Amino acid sequence: MPAEVSIPFVILMGIGTVFFGLICIILLSMAMSAICRSMGDKTPAPAAAAPASPAPQADVIPNRQAMIAAIAVAVAEEMGTDPAGIRILSVKKL
Repeated sequence: MPAEVSIPFVILMGIGTVFFGLICIILLSMAMSAICRSMGDKTPAPAAAAPASPAPQADVIPNRQAMIAAIAVAVAEEMGTDPAGIRILSVKKL
């Protein structure tokens, strides 16, 4: 006949297991942080100042109309409407 386990014993074992696991996670996180910090100190010296570059030019998008048409079709497909009803007012490169 198996011995019965009391309810407080089960509760304490559960809480103890959870806190033991949390303490292990904290210790592992601290160890990994220390390892990463020790490996991250090997940064190269800053490079010499780069020569002044010319003003940035506006990027030219090849096949702009084809790209806008593809965007309109994708938006229309997502919205479930006709692509002819989609008006794209501007396109900017991010």
